[in-house]
Amino acid sequence: MPNPSLDPLDLFALRESLTEEERMVQDSVRRLVNERVLPIIRECFEEHRFPRELVPELAALGLLGSSLEGYGCAGLNALCYGLICQELERGDSGIRSFVSVQSSLCMFPIHAYGSDAQKLQYLPGMARGELIGCFGLTEPHGGSDPANMKTYARQRGRDWVLNGSKMWITNGSIADLALVWAQTDDGIRGFLLEKGMRGFTAQLIERKFSLRASITSALFFDDVLVPEQNVLPGVIGLKGPLSCLTQARYGIAWGVIGAAQACLEQLLEYSASRSLFGRSLAHNQAVQVRLAEMARQITCAQMLALQLARLKERGTLDPVQVSLAKWNNCRAALDIARDCRDLLGGAGISAEYAPIRHMLNLESVITYEGTETIHQLSVGRALTGHNAF
Repeated sequence: MPNPSLDPLDLFALRESLTEEERMVQDSVRRLVNERVLPIIRECFEEHRFPRELVPELAALGLLGSSLEGYGCAGLNALCYGLICQELERGDSGIRSFVSVQSSLCMFPIHAYGSDAQKLQYLPGMARGELIGCFGLTEPHGGSDPANMKTYARQRGRDWVLNGSKMWITNGSIADLALVWAQTDDGIRGFLLEKGMRGFTAQLIERKFSLRASITSALFFDDVLVPEQNVLPGVIGLKGPLSCLTQARYGIAWGVIGAAQACLEQLLEYSASRSLFGRSLAHNQAVQVRLAEMARQITCAQMLALQLARLKERGTLDPVQVSLAKWNNCRAALDIARDCRDLLGGAGISAEYAPIRHMLNLESVITYEGTETIHQLSVGRALTGHNAF
């Protein structure tokens, strides 16, 4: 029998260190995932459909903009946000991606850099899930060098005229509001484009084999007239979009732990019930070694994420620390999903089991918000003082 004093998905008892509020947040999101996400997510993945019907429920739990203060947001701490991401991604990376984009990439910059009027106009509706946002930074020619963006905005009187395109944009074709970053004569600035603006179109990207339960789109801007009141006044330069990415990467570092836990949990059940050569797979030394390695990787990822939350709450978080956690935890989760898929044998390629879905999703998660190589080079630059990009 397994050791009853240990949680196989939480060997270092991280949950025991949580406050009552943090446990309550985790438990409420876990219930939502168990009751509302898991029963439909396989079908959504197969049908290439984002379960938009869940948005009001995500909003009702306070999960949209959960770490922001005011404007109808929950004002939760950094650890709560991490736990939210972990539980959502235990369901599916597409659900966590929706919440990450809405919260970290759209609501956060409006809250941090927007005018009082912009905050009042957009944030309450976004917190309620009535307004959906998207974040336009990556462009078709490449995403790892945002300073090289081609999308440009030129001032015309008091307004701006925006031209260009963005690619691989989560929520793009269902978004009511797009935060688009564009070059100007003064540097990179953020523009709030509302659905229906003349010259602004979004095209759904289909035939994906990853994040199939998530909306991914291309955005196009053809002489889009953006009024002055729709320009973020509080930031010019790459600091704006990069600060948003730091927020999102923090959530990813937590989220992928949930995907890894889901894979390991299902494999533990399978290895205990599957009989081979007269005994269960769980009796096999090679299987136990691989299960132990997965538990080690999950535990290390949890400890990294926990310390990351503490640094964030103290206000001393450095983007390099987020890069290290995103790199480590995404790599661990993807390796675990792949190994679980392998240990499931022929069943591993069936949608009846979660690892193949998580594995395919994580192939995207390890790429977006900074590829593994970009994060390695960020850490390398911090160690040596030399920029090797």
